[in-house]
Amino acid sequence: MQKIKKFSFLFLALVVVMGCNTKSKEDHSAHQDGESIFYTCSMDPQIKEDKPGKCPICHMELTPMKKDNSASNEITLSDQQIKLGNITTQNIEETNSSLKENYTGVLTINQEQIKTISARAMGRIEKLYFKTTGDYVKKNQAVYQLYSEDIAIAKQDYFAAYTQLAMPGDFGKNAKSMLQAAKQKLLFYGLSNAQIESIKGNAQISPYTTFYSTYSGYISEITATEGSYVMEGAAIIKLVALNTLWLETQVNVSYAKSLKIGQSATVSFTDYPAKEMQAKISFINPEINPDSRLLLIRMEIANPDLFLKPGMQAVAKLTQSNRKGLFIPIDAVIREENHKYIWVEKSHGLFENVMVETGVEANGMVEITSEVDITKKIVITGAYAINSEYIFRKGSDPMAGMKM
Repeated sequence: MQKIKKFSFLFLALVVVMGCNTKSKEDHSAHQDGESIFYTCSMDPQIKEDKPGKCPICHMELTPMKKDNSASNEITLSDQQIKLGNITTQNIEETNSSLKENYTGVLTINQEQIKTISARAMGRIEKLYFKTTGDYVKKNQAVYQLYSEDIAIAKQDYFAAYTQLAMPGDFGKNAKSMLQAAKQKLLFYGLSNAQIESIKGNAQISPYTTFYSTYSGYISEITATEGSYVMEGAAIIKLVALNTLWLETQVNVSYAKSLKIGQSATVSFTDYPAKEMQAKISFINPEINPDSRLLLIRMEIANPDLFLKPGMQAVAKLTQSNRKGLFIPIDAVIREENHKYIWVEKSHGLFENVMVETGVEANGMVEITSEVDITKKIVITGAYAINSEYIFRKGSDPMAGMKM
C-alpha cells in the first residue's frame, strides 16, 4: 500500500513538471511571436499595435506584419505596401539615347563688335556731335572737335615746311623731308589726307580739329562731355555693330561634358515664337559658377536684318545624338545633400539602397555613371515611398553616416 502511494506521488510530480515545461515553451513561443509580428494599418502605417484589432483612425482591420530584422540598408515590404506605393521594378541595360535639352538665355552685345573712338591727343573736348546712346553713327561722320596745342604745333610745322619748298638751294631740298615728317605726325594724330591738304591754303592755323568716325555702329557708351579735358588715348564714345549678337546661357555641368565648340543648336525667340534659326557654340567657359554649379556657353547669332535686339530672351535647343549609357527615370534617384542613391530589389519584397553617381539629365531621364549590378531589378517608380517607409521604420536617412 505504501509503495502504491509513493508511485502515485511520483507520477503526479512528473505530470506537474511536464505541464510546467509545456507552459514555459508556449509562453516562450508566444513571446517570440510577439516580438516578430506587429499589427498595422495599410492606410495609416504610423499605427503599430501588438495585437489584432481595428485602426483607431480609419477603423479598418489591422494587418499583421513581420518586424523588419533586415540589414541596415534593407527594408522588407508586403505585397499590399508595394501595391499602395506604386512600386515597380525593371532591369536596365545600356542604350543609345538622343538627349535633347532646352536652355533659356539672353541676347547680348557681341563684345568683339565693340569699337572705341578715343582722343588722338591731349586736349579739351570742344564739341560732341553725338550725345545720346543708341544713336547710329555712320563711317566718316564727325564725332567730336578737340582743342589741342600739340596738334596745332604739328599743323604749324607742316605749313612752315610747305612754304619752304619754294625756297632755293638746300632750303627747298630740306623742306621736302620736313614736310613728309610733319605729314606723318598729323596722320598719327588722326587727321585725314583732306584735312592735311587744307592746311596748305590757310595761314591761320586753327587749334581746333574735328575727328571723324572710322566705323559704323550704334553708340553703346559716351564717356566724355563737352568742355572736359582728356588725355591721349582716352575713350570718347563706344560703337557696336548689331549684325551679330551673342546668346549666353548656362547648362548642367554633366550635360556640358560632351559639348564642343562648333556644335549646332536650334534657337527660338520669345518675341518671335514662329522664328527659329541655327547657331553654333562659339565659347564654353572653363569655370563653373560656384553658386549655381552651372557652366556658361555662348553662341553667335546672325542678325543681318537687325530685328533681334540685345536683352531679348531666347531658347537654345541642344541635342546629343547616340549617347550610350544607363538611363533611368529621374524620380528613381533619391537625392540628399551629399549623396544620391537608388533602391534595388534583392528578392521579392526585399529592397536595398545603393549609392550611385549620375551624369546627364534630359527628357525625364538621368544617366547612371557608377557601376550598377544590371542583373538586379531597379525600382523605377515608388522609390520615394520606399524611402519614406524606411525612414519611418528605422528613424534615419538610409545613407546616414556613409562617407562619400
